[in-house]
Amino acid sequence: MAEKPGAGAGHRARPGGGNLREVAERLEELTGLRAQIVGGKIVMSPTPRGKHAGAIRRLRRQLEAAGLPGGLDAYEVSSIALPGDPDDYVTPDLVVLPTEWEEDDSWLADPQDAAQAVEVVSASERARGIRDKADWYAVGRVPLLLVIDPRNGTWALHSRPDNGVYQEVSPGKFGEVVRLPVPLDVEFGTGGPCTGTVGCGRRTDGRATGTHAPQRWPSGA
Repeated sequence: MAEKPGAGAGHRARPGGGNLREVAERLEELTGLRAQIVGGKIVMSPTPRGKHAGAIRRLRRQLEAAGLPGGLDAYEVSSIALPGDPDDYVTPDLVVLPTEWEEDDSWLADPQDAAQAVEVVSASERARGIRDKADWYAVGRVPLLLVIDPRNGTWALHSRPDNGVYQEVSPGKFGEVVRLPVPLDVEFGTGGPCTGTVGCGRRTDGRATGTHAPQRWPSGA
């Protein structure tokens, strides 16, 4: 589950001696902001706004209601490392990992264990930063990346990572159904009350799932 030897590091403390991870950790302590290292650059993010946090909560509930494949679950505030890189790591808003992650003492998960990552775009985030993150996940070969942009009510599902780029990007708007392919094989709505497939999760094989309260995705997160 943790970053594997030969693909970065496994079950080790953060290295010192001017390492970027140590600098990032210190910046977090000084500023209270969240630090990530993307492409060798430290990226600082503010504490998520309530709308941002609400979008993640809704999505997590939808994935859980849809019934993720056995042995997988959705986690918040879990970081994943870039294989073979001593510094780079990101902390997606939500990541689907094997449940063994709950017993792991490491703070960095291996991207090869991640079935999906989710990024909710912040109000102040720039287009280049979003593209850089998408490329990072593709290099790490995370199979699926869902980018949700509450600023304009859109989402984009990135899939089939190859040569550091996602080969397929499926765009959509709030109110449309997101369909996650195998191995997750689930779908969920992005707006409106939980009726049918809009606003609630379900398996794409048609298996019924429990109903939940309305899951309306907010704008301007």
